Parts: sequence; C-alpha cells; structure tokens
Amino acid sequence: MTDAMIIGGSSGMGLALARTLLAEGMTVTIVGRAAQRLDAARSELAQIAGPDRIRTASADIAREDDVAALFASTGQIDHIVVTAADATGVYGPTSTVATAAARSIVETKLLGAWLVAKHAAGRVTGSITYTSGINAYRPNGANSIIAAANGALASLAYGLAIELAPVRVNVVSPGWVDTPIWDQVGMNKTAAFTDVAQRLPARRIGTPDDIAQAFLAVMRNGYISGTVLHVDGGHRLI
Repeated sequence: MTDAMIIGGSSGMGLALARTLLAEGMTVTIVGRAAQRLDAARSELAQIAGPDRIRTASADIAREDDVAALFASTGQIDHIVVTAADATGVYGPTSTVATAAARSIVETKLLGAWLVAKHAAGRVTGSITYTSGINAYRPNGANSIIAAANGALASLAYGLAIELAPVRVNVVSPGWVDTPIWDQVGMNKTAAFTDVAQRLPARRIGTPDDIAQAFLAVMRNGYISGTVLHVDGGHRLI
C-alpha cells in the first residue's frame, strides 16, 4: 500500500510535497518522466526518511499505456496528487505558439489528469488532487492555451468528485511560485518576480513549501471535495 502517490514528484512543488509527507510519516511514491531526476529525488528523499518509505516509478501521464501500467503495478493508494506539467513553448501570443506545444500542454494537464482518474479508479481510496494555476483566473494575453488547460481542471474535478465519490477530487491553484518550470518560460525571472511581489497582497512570491502545505490540508480534510483551493498570495485580487 502507498499512502500517497505524487505524479510530477521529482521536482518543484511535487518534490516539496514529498518531503512534507515523508516528514508526516507517510509512504510516498513519486512518478516522473525523467529517470535521472527521479534517481536524484529518491536519493534526496531517502536521507529524510530512509529508503523503505520512498518509491519511484517512471511514467508519462500523456500516454495512456504508461498510466495503465503504472496503476496496474500499484496496489491500494490513499491519496494521489498530480503536479506534472510541461510549459515548454506555450507562452506567447497565440499566433506564435506551435500547435504541437498547445496539444502537449492539453494532453499533460487535462487529458493526463483524466487518464489518472480513469486508471486509478478502484485503487485510490481517499483523494485525488490536481494542480491548476493563476493563469486560469488571471490570463495575461500570453498564456491562453495553458490558461484554458488549467481552467478545465476545475470542471474535470467537479465531475469526478461526483463520479468517484466517496473518493474526494479537488484542485489546488497556485499563484506565482519559484519552481524550475520558470526556466521553460524564457523570461527574466528575477525582474518578473520582483514586480509581481510588490503588487501581491502577500508581498512575496510563493514557495514550493507553501503549496505543499495546501495539498496536505486538502488531503487531510475529509469534507473538501469538488473544490478549487487558491494559494496565490491574493493574486486574483489585483
């Protein structure tokens, strides 16, 4: 049995959540596409909890065969969290975004999330939590396709919360968080973070640990289902 499976758990918010859950005494499986990053994450996490409570699995959730094989080889799971994303090439005016990049983000963020629910049904007993983002609620004119994919996760979670009940299905929607995904965007991260932090009610950019604590709260609270939890420093207000 696995207490929690984190798909996208080898870096960023997923890795921070793995650290948090291991500190809580849970058994954690992290899933990712890149074997090298999985190995590095496992080595780091094993120093926190020892090797017996951390497992890894390789899968691309945009590929149904991978998702089916992942859950076919997995026993009962209490909680699943999906943080996997690939934002390569999706930022910019719609006229400049390659159709292949647009398809890729939809296949990972939305269809991948749906595939997880499809193949985890009957194995997950507690909750499934997806990761959306502030651009679903505050698009800026240069992120329309990822905003659409993130926004659709809310509707997916609403439907699945009814369909998979009593398994709870929710979405955590982070604001700007300092994670490696910004390296895919091609922007001056330091300048952008400084500008946004000055305008946010929280007066700072989020950290992966901020989001990990939000995931943990959703996992623990048995009365939260079909909900989007915004963890954005008040970004939707500006």
